[in-house]
Amino acid sequence: MANIAVIGTQWGDEGKGKVVDLLAEHADMVVRFQGGNNAGHTMVVDGKQFISHLVPSGILQNKTCIIGNGLVVDPEVLIEEMDYLNSKGIDVGPDKIKISERAHLIMPYHKAIDHAREAKKGDKKIGTTGRGIGPTYEDKATRRGLRFVDLLDEETFSERVRTILDEKNFYLTNYLAAESLNPESIIDNYRLYAERLAPHVTNVSISIYETIKSGKQVLFEGAQGTHLDIDHGTYPYVTSSNVVAGNACSGAGVGPKEITGVIGIVKAYTTRVGRGPFPTELFDDVGDAIQEKGAEFGATTGRRRRCGWLDTVLLRNAVRLNGLTGLAVTKLDVLGGLDTLKICTGYEHNEQRLNDFPTSLKVLAACKPVYETLSGWPEDISSVREYNNLPDNSMNYLKRLEELVETPIHIISIGPGRDETIVLHNPFLTG
Repeated sequence: MANIAVIGTQWGDEGKGKVVDLLAEHADMVVRFQGGNNAGHTMVVDGKQFISHLVPSGILQNKTCIIGNGLVVDPEVLIEEMDYLNSKGIDVGPDKIKISERAHLIMPYHKAIDHAREAKKGDKKIGTTGRGIGPTYEDKATRRGLRFVDLLDEETFSERVRTILDEKNFYLTNYLAAESLNPESIIDNYRLYAERLAPHVTNVSISIYETIKSGKQVLFEGAQGTHLDIDHGTYPYVTSSNVVAGNACSGAGVGPKEITGVIGIVKAYTTRVGRGPFPTELFDDVGDAIQEKGAEFGATTGRRRRCGWLDTVLLRNAVRLNGLTGLAVTKLDVLGGLDTLKICTGYEHNEQRLNDFPTSLKVLAACKPVYETLSGWPEDISSVREYNNLPDNSMNYLKRLEELVETPIHIISIGPGRDETIVLHNPFLTG
């Protein structure tokens, strides 16, 4: 039996939702292990688009979906998402969606602080989504957070909200020049959330363990991308949680030996939302063409994504950090029609060649990409379903990618639909 983690290798938005949805057919349980509703997964099934922010993508395959302890959850958003899925005829009952009792709650004061901080920073803001993710992880780290287990204890929850809000309101009004919040209205609203979500809340670590012990297969779903990881990303232009594969264990409550493979999702080019250095970013007509053809707008924020050539320095970093066993290449079809393609194979900094991804943002911002040029292909490949039917130049591009990052390609996506995929190796079927 296989238990597979799916990880983004770039700066997020690689198309993890589609790949998780595809692989979930062969899993019995799908586990989301970090992040919050600052992530967005877009799936297209039978021509219909579905977007999820908290519920794992496996819900469309009618699988048991787990919201792990590593997440921070806005209960209002989760309920809205469940209602949306239910309206589409998708089962979101307690047997299908389980929430870790240890997952932390995003509170209204977290969102208020998030917005007020960005407003105060002005031009120096980091580009947060404003959904309270960072402030919630802060409270988790300083042991001031509220968890679902607290939410279900009305007396404890109410007492702690009142105590916490004394401090938060002082900070909001005296430092951030924002409005204070009423604890009683928060308590009343969250009481309703507790009633709705209580049947879903459980010790998910036990649920996952029992599923694996019984010989069933589990798919671990990450959000964002490796280079948004709080430790290993382009700090401070990162998310507030650990995105890399190692956190699948901590954020779900399983031991490392249970995960048998890690699939890295890589877009056939590179994109980034928000600020931060981006060595291969394109500022010309080619970049605009990729952005337009790829419909590169954030599923969560709607922000225009910055686009650039494929960066294998970035990818080699992700291969090492995640222990990748295979790649899933997405949006290969977007590159169709370009006469030439470029792949970044290294960086040049102060007349020296860098083959490894630098930690210093000052160094990274000064790096110039070293490119290898390949021939493009004019054909529309969106209808191709067999690898050998791809244009020769398309296969050459993929083979060169494999060589540069020393990792085999398992899946190729050539369109947004579930069926617009070439599967070379399914880790759930062939180990």
